[in-house]
Amino acid sequence: MKNESKKTRTECDLLGCVEVPDNVLYGVQTMRGLENFAISKFRLCEYPRFIEGLAIVKLGAAIANHAMGLLSDELFGAISQACREIMAGRFHEFFPVDMIQGGAGTTTNMNANEVIANRALELLGHKKREYEYCHPNNHVNCSQSTNDIYPTALRIALYSMLGQLTGDMAYLQRGFGAKSEEFSDVIKMGRTQLQDAVPMTLGQEFGAYATTIGEDILRVEESRKLLLEINLGATAIGTSINAPKGYAEAASKALADVSGIPVVLSTNLIEATWDTGAYVQTSGVLKRIAVKLSKICNDLRLLSSGPRTGINEINLPRLQPGSSIMPGKVNPVIPEVVSQVAFDIIGKDVTITMAAEAGQLELNVMEPIIAFSLANGIHRLRQAMRTLQDRCVSGITANKERCRSMVENSIGIITALNPYLGYETSASIAKEALETGGSVLDIVLARNLLIREKLDDILAPEHMINRK
Repeated sequence: MKNESKKTRTECDLLGCVEVPDNVLYGVQTMRGLENFAISKFRLCEYPRFIEGLAIVKLGAAIANHAMGLLSDELFGAISQACREIMAGRFHEFFPVDMIQGGAGTTTNMNANEVIANRALELLGHKKREYEYCHPNNHVNCSQSTNDIYPTALRIALYSMLGQLTGDMAYLQRGFGAKSEEFSDVIKMGRTQLQDAVPMTLGQEFGAYATTIGEDILRVEESRKLLLEINLGATAIGTSINAPKGYAEAASKALADVSGIPVVLSTNLIEATWDTGAYVQTSGVLKRIAVKLSKICNDLRLLSSGPRTGINEINLPRLQPGSSIMPGKVNPVIPEVVSQVAFDIIGKDVTITMAAEAGQLELNVMEPIIAFSLANGIHRLRQAMRTLQDRCVSGITANKERCRSMVENSIGIITALNPYLGYETSASIAKEALETGGSVLDIVLARNLLIREKLDDILAPEHMINRK
């Protein structure tokens, strides 16, 4: 983040003093984080849901502290207003720390504490850094620890982000559903092992894509529910040290009221402080979506392959020239980029798995990489799905005659004769058709196995398709 003002203020902590740009709301510990963690260049301010989650949790904590007499009316009013302003999208530029950081998220928590404290000081008529009137630790972080604030804020953020993801999934699902209806009368050949199988409709193929996305929407909703269990009030390791009796329950209730999210306090705060199982589950669902999405993209590439020497049953939108040397070549660039996003999500699942496993004793200090991987992955999946629908699926057209001609020339339709001729006879017909290039229909007639009218009825592609 660029700071045009060169004026600074001096802020100190246990390690010494640091010069902080005077026009920013963060303080010394945020500055140390900026110096120490120039890692990914993905900053907290690029993930507004996480910042809003931090502000929501800080507000819930402030409400509970005020109710218990730990914050004066004046302090509570200023802190709560600062939190609500951040929740509304203000001051996000003052959250510049890298998403990947050591310290189990302490830098992120202190970034929030400092911004809220300095904004509260402004509201109270004081200068930034006059922490004797509103202190980042003593007041904003009262009854709290990074170890309950960071994971609770992350769960709030992920709950919201996954809700957005299901919206984009439903958008893509509707797109495939619309194509299913549009292509409902397009007879084509189904394939297994990349070999001819039996007839189906192109609409059935696209309908299956819509169904599989719908199934994964349900899996996301299941995963969201796991994120509702929080450890707010656990403080350092789950023993609630430095928090008054009843604070955890009061803060959790206030958080639910403020956020509108039905969070529940864990029954075992020690377990909840180190457990990252909900993140592993969420990552697994994202990987499942990515794998299936890439499979669909592989299908689209195959079905559109050619155009003269491939399957060429469908046409993808022609978006850009595909070669610097081959004139006229147009590539399936959208399915390609979506598959690459899928590969990234699958890789992130490995990262999250290793980070979850790396927790020791009463805390998992690797949560920042989990937070970054999940937040970044959800964002990329959302973008990929929107792009796939808007730039590809909505513009797909069918080569209806090409689809039907491949059905009529396929050996696969012999499957329909099994009940009438038996497997061995049908296999011999298929073999002869392959060796001679003749059609199944002509060979059956030449052998006098069925009359023309019966054969036409059996082999009508429309009769081999289950339209339920």
